[in-house]
Amino acid sequence: MMVTELHKFVSYCRKIQPQTQEDIKKFFEGVLFFPYDKELLLQAYLFLNLNKLFPSCSELLLFEKSPIADYTDLGKCDFVYLTNRGNLFLIETKFIDTEATGATERKRRNKHRNKVFDQVITLKSRFSEYWNIRNDQLECGVFTTDPEIDWRGNDANVITKSITIDNLEEWRVNYRKYNQFDNH
Repeated sequence: MMVTELHKFVSYCRKIQPQTQEDIKKFFEGVLFFPYDKELLLQAYLFLNLNKLFPSCSELLLFEKSPIADYTDLGKCDFVYLTNRGNLFLIETKFIDTEATGATERKRRNKHRNKVFDQVITLKSRFSEYWNIRNDQLECGVFTTDPEIDWRGNDANVITKSITIDNLEEWRVNYRKYNQFDNH
């Protein structure tokens, strides 16, 4: 990808998502007070622990936006980061209920595992086509509550990370306890 293409994409991102990194941090910290949306809680964990999970990511460019102008029917990407190497890193998240039991729940989990990989791989392809970005400059990651996905990314060139549901909830409680928040 030429510098001008990267600059064009970064300019596009700053236009459609003008919030500062600090504003986004405040948003995610606010999620910790209302953990009713488990997917959003997982995304808050990812954002607030990014350096530990995906250390090459340096700047959030897009969150829950379509990478292709206003074509949300083509899919939204959960996170698009600029890396410290000048690449783009696409991350899809999925809260997978690993505590539910039974055959139907096993099928649902497997469907969710497959879907999150399909999403990030499809988005990588769309990025490449629409923005004329070479595949080797697009990195992909998946972050879920299911450690079973950890091995699945190897063949797909997708970095996988996970946190258990119990550890996610423990982190939420401790983060709130040990960090000062402004009450708005």
